[in-house]
Amino acid sequence: MQPYFFPYLGHLSLIAACDEWIVFDISQYTPRTWMNRNRVLHPAGGCQWVTVPLVNSSIHIRTQDARMLDPAAARCSVLGHLSHYRRAPNYGLVRGIVEETFSSDDASLVRLNVRGLVAVCRAIGLPFRHRTCSELALDLPSTLGPGDWAPEICAALGATSYINPAGGHGLFDPATFAQRGIKLDFVTAKPFTYTTGRFSFEPGLSILDVLMWNPPGAVLGAVQDYALTPPRPVAPPVPDRS
Repeated sequence: MQPYFFPYLGHLSLIAACDEWIVFDISQYTPRTWMNRNRVLHPAGGCQWVTVPLVNSSIHIRTQDARMLDPAAARCSVLGHLSHYRRAPNYGLVRGIVEETFSSDDASLVRLNVRGLVAVCRAIGLPFRHRTCSELALDLPSTLGPGDWAPEICAALGATSYINPAGGHGLFDPATFAQRGIKLDFVTAKPFTYTTGRFSFEPGLSILDVLMWNPPGAVLGAVQDYALTPPRPVAPPVPDRS
């Protein structure tokens, strides 16, 4: 999976479901995605974006080359966007996670997001074994479509199973995985609601919001409460009767 910025709880369910997480950072970077932003509660109600500004947010770079404009300023901005959570029961824990994530002067967005995942997983007691794709020196075809990367990388690493979020059903051809002896499954996290003090609950926010209001053990339980489903049946092609 691409390295997301403090992703929502369901992203952590994907980590819980797999033996090893491959940080997918070798494809074209896509601006305005979850890689450099996420959502938290707004002090006046609803939610707001927390964004890490980049020097080079462009489709003309690879994800591994994305660089933060100013890591120190980004850290201050994220903490500022969390300041209205001060009375949340776990504000200190979450602030520590953010501080740890931004503890390096390294401007790499990928490494920032991996540090964030490591810090969150450690806080809730979730094992997180990972490797970064750009560091594996894999011999992959020069041109791959969006649905081709996963089976190629799985085959190169000798994987026998691949798990993707449920939203990716339409992206992959199960036969492509089966030809390589790779089992394809999709993970769906169960709904998780919780009280948010004086604020109204907003679903699907950053894991930072989840951790503000819930003890780590409860968050771990919610992360591990997922379902694995096989690919949906592929409809046969419609005959051409023209």
